[in-house]
Amino acid sequence: MLDLSRPETGQTSKTTTITKATDAAPWATPSRYWPALTAATAHLDTPVGVLHLGALRHNAHDMLRRANGMPIRVASKSIRVRSVIEALLRLPGYHGVLAYTLAEAIWLADTIDDIVVGYPTAERGSIRRLATDPQLAGRITLMVDSIAQLDLVDAVIAPSEREPIRIALELDASWNAPVLGHLGVRRSPVHEPADAGALAAYIATRPGFRLVGMMGYEAQIAGVTNRPAGKPVDGVVNRWMQSRSMPELVERRTRAVAAVREHADLEFVNGGGTGSLEVTSADPSVTEVAAGSGLFGGHLFDGYAHFTPAPAAAFAFDVVRRPSSRHATILGGGWIASGPPAPDRLPRIVWPEGLEMLPREAAGEVQTPGTGPAAAQLRAGDRVWFRHTKSGELSEHLNEFQLVDDDRIVDALPTYRGEGKVFL
Repeated sequence: MLDLSRPETGQTSKTTTITKATDAAPWATPSRYWPALTAATAHLDTPVGVLHLGALRHNAHDMLRRANGMPIRVASKSIRVRSVIEALLRLPGYHGVLAYTLAEAIWLADTIDDIVVGYPTAERGSIRRLATDPQLAGRITLMVDSIAQLDLVDAVIAPSEREPIRIALELDASWNAPVLGHLGVRRSPVHEPADAGALAAYIATRPGFRLVGMMGYEAQIAGVTNRPAGKPVDGVVNRWMQSRSMPELVERRTRAVAAVREHADLEFVNGGGTGSLEVTSADPSVTEVAAGSGLFGGHLFDGYAHFTPAPAAAFAFDVVRRPSSRHATILGGGWIASGPPAPDRLPRIVWPEGLEMLPREAAGEVQTPGTGPAAAQLRAGDRVWFRHTKSGELSEHLNEFQLVDDDRIVDALPTYRGEGKVFL
């Protein structure tokens, strides 16, 4: 069983021994960290994905520190490895899952009893399963932001024929900034407190539904880097935006929560993400924060000023040919992250140092040519390590992660894909 608790210095657990401070952070020394992963996985064919146990532990506990005592709901989208999700839920300070589809929530509900689906659903088959199973209906909460989503559920199965459906209302947490306009993501149409109160009042009168929660994801704060590498002006602008957006949201969300509480006894008010744990947990209207990406530590999070996660997740491919004395070509590499097409969506080569992609080819589906000082030293069969931009999306490319501790593989953890599940 994966154990993410932190052993005392010098204490031996079933999976690891930490004997001194430097052993607790080997990722701080790239010349040690990446060659050790190469040695640990040398007997495996690529592509190979790795999770470093010490780095996972570090990130899990650092997120708890940053949340300052507020419970963290695990954002499964950013992990997609069931054993890791379950290990997190065994740590004090983590509770419940924020799922991304209803089908995923139903699958997880075999072992997890508190799951909020973070996005509205139109999965009719899954809605019927939820509505006709008392255990599922008691463990899973659906997200809504309009009457039409309630109508869809009723069209699948009438209230008189089903279990009561637990509902959470999503508040739009974006900022309508002066001059700049809309900043954030296009999610819920419920922006104003009065709109939230009106929808809550309607849900309270609607048979077959029970409003138990609220959610608001401040993407312009949690998901926007405030110290992007090589872009100091962007960093200044982003920090300015975030310093003004958060106070506006705290005031508006407080009023919205109060308006909804007039019509429902809320069990939770969820907010934030990995990038905003400190500020969201300080919002008195919020009862829990959501986070997951910081656990694996995709390289997107290298661009934040207020925290630095360890590179817990990584993947490797092999060099297979040398088109010239200045180039080495890697088989594979094109695992691109979602979002606006841009260089920051590319995976990042992290070892060997001094190897970089070609601008005209970048990361390819079947090959990625590299150049730079390190390229001349690489030969066929040499291993190249990458980090993904995001976190959970990496799991969609792998059947399993090799869990590495003490410079050796101690377990293999299947991803959703490895368990035969692809939800999106």
